[in-house]
Amino acid sequence: MSFLTRRATAAAPSLARAFSATARRDIAKITLVGNLAATPEVKATSTGREIVEYAVASNSGPRDNRTTSWFRVAAFIEEGPRRDFLTSLPKGATVYVEGDATMNTFSDAEGKTRSALNIYQRNIEVLRRPAPAQTE
Repeated sequence: MSFLTRRATAAAPSLARAFSATARRDIAKITLVGNLAATPEVKATSTGREIVEYAVASNSGPRDNRTTSWFRVAAFIEEGPRRDFLTSLPKGATVYVEGDATMNTFSDAEGKTRSALNIYQRNIEVLRRPAPAQTE
């Protein structure tokens, strides 16, 4: 088999994946670096399961023309030290978040079609905590 034939067959997407025994899942991954908009909060879902929700603000562009994008993130973390750590992070902490992203389309109360980006946290790392406030 020539090099070009091997290259063409390797580049073509195949239906069978030799490296995984699990079914194929079409999911988008997202990586965010930004500041927490507020302290993460624990909220209950309609099924009684608890989730941690928070927002991350990410800036882009030059200083004189900077834009901020806001991302809402949800984390399914059981009660314990990991959840306590996440909910103790203060507003303004710089975080690195890896997660799964899904896009949902729905109709609002006025009948308009809306879209929402849902991000489900897989991993979070704290890059910087804000300096404690000086009390005088």
